[in-house]
Amino acid sequence: QQQSLAVQLLKLVLNCLNFDFIGNSADESADDLCTVQIPTNWRTIFLEPETLDLFFDLYHSLPPVLSQLALSCLVQFASTRRSLFSNPERAKYLGNLTRGVKQILENPQGLSDPGNYHEFCRFLARLKTNYQLGELVMVKDYPEVIQLIANFTITSLQHWEFAPNSVHYLLTLWQRLVASVPFVKTAEPHLLDTYAPEITKAYITSRLECVPVVIRDGLEDPLDDTATVFQQLEQLCTVSRCEYEKTCTLLVQLFDQNAQNYQKLLHSTSRNPIEITVQEGRLAWLVYFVGAFVAGRLTYTSTDEHDAMDGELSCRVFQLISLMDAQLPQSSNEKVELAILWFMDQFRKTYVGDQLQHTSKVYARMSEVLGITDDNHVLERFMTKIVTNLKYRGRCEPVISRTLQFLNDLSVGYPFNLRFVEHLTFHTLLFPQSKHFPFLGSGGDCRLSDLRCRTVFYTALTRLLMVDLGEDEEEFENFMLPLTVSFESVARIFNSSFEQEEAKRLLVGLARDLRGIACALNTKSSYSLLFGWLYPAYISVLQRAIELWYREPACTTPILKLMAEFMQNRSQRLNFDGSSPNGILLFREASKMICTYGNQILSLGTLSKDQVYPLKLKGISICYSALKSALCGNYVSFGVFKLYGDNHFDNVLQAFVKMLLSISHSDLLQYRKLSQSYYPLLECLTQDHMSFITSLEPRAFFYILTSISEGLTAVDTIVSSSCCASLDYIVTYLFKHLSKGKKTPRCRDISQDGQRLLHFMQQNPDVLQQMMSILLNTIIFEDCRNQWSVSRPLLGLILLNEKYFSELRATLITSQPDSKREVLDQCFRNLMEGVEQNLLVKNRDRYVHN
Repeated sequence: QQQSLAVQLLKLVLNCLNFDFIGNSADESADDLCTVQIPTNWRTIFLEPETLDLFFDLYHSLPPVLSQLALSCLVQFASTRRSLFSNPERAKYLGNLTRGVKQILENPQGLSDPGNYHEFCRFLARLKTNYQLGELVMVKDYPEVIQLIANFTITSLQHWEFAPNSVHYLLTLWQRLVASVPFVKTAEPHLLDTYAPEITKAYITSRLECVPVVIRDGLEDPLDDTATVFQQLEQLCTVSRCEYEKTCTLLVQLFDQNAQNYQKLLHSTSRNPIEITVQEGRLAWLVYFVGAFVAGRLTYTSTDEHDAMDGELSCRVFQLISLMDAQLPQSSNEKVELAILWFMDQFRKTYVGDQLQHTSKVYARMSEVLGITDDNHVLERFMTKIVTNLKYRGRCEPVISRTLQFLNDLSVGYPFNLRFVEHLTFHTLLFPQSKHFPFLGSGGDCRLSDLRCRTVFYTALTRLLMVDLGEDEEEFENFMLPLTVSFESVARIFNSSFEQEEAKRLLVGLARDLRGIACALNTKSSYSLLFGWLYPAYISVLQRAIELWYREPACTTPILKLMAEFMQNRSQRLNFDGSSPNGILLFREASKMICTYGNQILSLGTLSKDQVYPLKLKGISICYSALKSALCGNYVSFGVFKLYGDNHFDNVLQAFVKMLLSISHSDLLQYRKLSQSYYPLLECLTQDHMSFITSLEPRAFFYILTSISEGLTAVDTIVSSSCCASLDYIVTYLFKHLSKGKKTPRCRDISQDGQRLLHFMQQNPDVLQQMMSILLNTIIFEDCRNQWSVSRPLLGLILLNEKYFSELRATLITSQPDSKREVLDQCFRNLMEGVEQNLLVKNRDRYVHN
């Protein structure tokens, strides 16, 4: 019974300390905002030393399930806002906290419980978050406490398999301590130069020692959780920069030792595969460490000597690259390759480019050993490595994917290396299905999903080569030659009784390649070159493929995504000349494709829950994205279609409605990609094409209004903001036509478009009333993240439904406790202050301000 009471009491205290005192509605799952805004009238409780002592005593005396709650309370006590105390009071409070830490670490039995251990690690991290290093070193027991914390951290790191989530907080503590060293002004020693290198050493050695255990016992490899590894390395790189000489000496020694052992194993007559795998695992960790420590230069004050040490470390990785590549194509280790790519990316960010003097000492040792004298030579090494990976590791998806991402990053901002890139890649590009780059192949052993990497490859390659190609049409045709050959092959296959699988592989690969090229062409002239190449020669091949293979998303998705990319008017690249019909021609092709896909996909009928998204909704969401880009791209005058009796515009809008009515409202909001393409498209339609919206049959219009109503409360702000905008355009349109109808007979004729809308609203008055209720409830009772968007349609709804607004206002006020009714009534008066009746546009800014 006592334990049960203690649980409830501790939970009550914890909830009080966790309370959001200033209403900032922070994400409770995040641990970044770690200051507790304790009210000033609680100050006396916090100044009494007995308060903290009580919770430390509870931790020591209660069983683990309860002591964990006591520690959770202490985490919040350690996070109390600084302004609650004067300077002497804060120093005394901090002294009490550190004394409690010392007692826990001197009697660590309770920390064997995982819950206690985790909360204690959070507690230590909060100490540094809310107190400066200069304050910590002034605490009476600081030397003993920092030694105990260091020993505790080292022990924790050595048990690498235990609680990686808790280790995050320990590394956070040391990262912030070391980062504060340059700002400490007191004479008291901080002792971090003694302990930080020990922390770094413990992390390095523990990770190397875990490799044989993981491999021999078949345990889960920490290296497989790259997100955690990268996060920890990012923290460790700052810690490593304290007494950097010690860390570098250790790492050089370990790297040399492991590299020598690896070479011996490779040349041994009785090659032991397990021993080789162990050695490669250690080398992967060492390469990650070098990459992390090189990246640490950007987070900490660095010297020429530090740069020289980075050069010593980097030399070894570049030598390892040569050693690993010399074994190709017989053997390759995925983990080492991924580590090398990560190292190259860190080196690129730190030592390549204009942000650094080319005379950096990092190149001194690299020049002696490897002949690398500046960043141009480094880029040459990078490109050699990229091409080697593309040639020999084409069947290792993680390595190829990461290599292409690295190439893509390099392609932004390094034009001085273009000649070299051309030399290495342009000729291999002429044979995209050849042995040169297997991942580009379309052989019989190639699955359609294997071709995804091609988009990134062609984006990077096009971006690099277009700098030289410029607007040279002949050069562009040469560049496109392999794709021209492939398209001609597909066209020939389509014109005969053809082998479907071969055609699919060819076309899916082509769609991905073309999308990559289109992604890189962001100027009007370069995009025009691509459009001239594609239209009209090859676009019909894509249309035919959609017609044939609509049941196979692996085929249709890349083609639809290609069309969506073509419709994007990024950087105004689709602004064709005034005499050019290209914008209209492009829209007509998109319209044909969307209509074909929509009609075919609807013929599938009802699909099971697990099939509905991959077979149908994914394709529809891409069609909606493409249509939205076309409608908002400002490169087509849509009035032209009606003027000349061209039905492509009407057809695509009808296809939009047919597809929409086949989707349930729950699916519309459940699938994020679908909702994020549908609602912005609807916003575009209600903004510029209300005559189409008002011409819809009542069932379709009711569906759209219901989808808006349900989307207003969506968690996704893209959805809720688009719903607010769409509703605002509809309400404004309705208000405008109501106002016109009250004027001259001529205006009544002009507003006939609005008559249907007005008639529908009179038949269904509850639709707009319900939306007004939702918006007001959101503003009053919920965390409204997009208040400006919500305010826009609300005024129109109020002016159209003044009677209902008065009733709703009265209901909301009476639903409040007596003490709050007058406050809410005043809020409503303030809301409508200065707002005139029957004037929407003129009142809007005033209302939004209110």
